[in-house]
Amino acid sequence: MTELVVLAGPDGLPAGTADKAAVHTTDTPLHFAFSAWVIAGGKVLVTRRALAKQTWPGVWTNSFCGHPAPGEDNVSAVLRRAHFELGIHAEADQVREVLPDFSYRAVDSSGIVEHEICPVFVLELPEDVQLHPNPDEVDSIAWAAPAALIDAADSAPFAFSPWMVEEIAEVPLREAISAL
Repeated sequence: MTELVVLAGPDGLPAGTADKAAVHTTDTPLHFAFSAWVIAGGKVLVTRRALAKQTWPGVWTNSFCGHPAPGEDNVSAVLRRAHFELGIHAEADQVREVLPDFSYRAVDSSGIVEHEICPVFVLELPEDVQLHPNPDEVDSIAWAAPAALIDAADSAPFAFSPWMVEEIAEVPLREAISAL
């Protein structure tokens, strides 16, 4: 099954679609995505990307990321990917957008580019949330104290995905994960 991503024009509006498997190259076009952080029991979930991932394999990052499908709103995409990547069943009222205008461009060590308009969301879940990570997406998980995670990203940014480091540097996200 072909998974499509929505391309973005220079004006930041949708400008067509492309096959997700073919779009991430050394010349990745700007496209729409999202990033999500799971918060539960006063901790923040970080994940290590599966080793088979095309971009940033084996790198520690935020809880999960994804791309909205054509015609899909971001909250629905967040809920879909939460279930697909982590086995989380959540509701729309548990999702909160914290960085609506976040975007970034980063190049991994293989030359693959991520170039995304990527609003950031927080998914607030109960302390007893059950996770069932999809091994095709997630190699490992860890729950981190917010202050320790912020300190780690500030002092050792090379240990994390570039989008995670950029996101966690933004005051609204720091406030969201620190207000637990």
